[in-house]
Amino acid sequence: MELNQFCMLMHLSQFAGYIVPLIGIVLPIVMWLTNKDQSYIVDQHGKQIVNWMISSFIYGILGLILTCAVIGVPLLIGLAILTIVFPIIGAVKAAEGNFYKYPINIKFIA
Repeated sequence: MELNQFCMLMHLSQFAGYIVPLIGIVLPIVMWLTNKDQSYIVDQHGKQIVNWMISSFIYGILGLILTCAVIGVPLLIGLAILTIVFPIIGAVKAAEGNFYKYPINIKFIA
């Protein structure tokens, strides 16, 4: 499989969680960990994806906490939209051979 296609599939694999719960978390991590030593590009895309999954989880928890203050509901709606949009943009950029940095990513894995 071509490198760009693999990176594209890594981004899109996050959507597998909509079919089988937790697979959308496990699959991109496994794809990254098993292939990160073979390519710097795969490693960078994988780190970006894992950082996004951790960041979106934290944003979701904050949104749930803030639902008591009413501001959390719009935050959760926005987060739901971004968890669909960002992986799609990342996949398109990867297919084109470009790197996509998720805009509101917290850098946990450097």
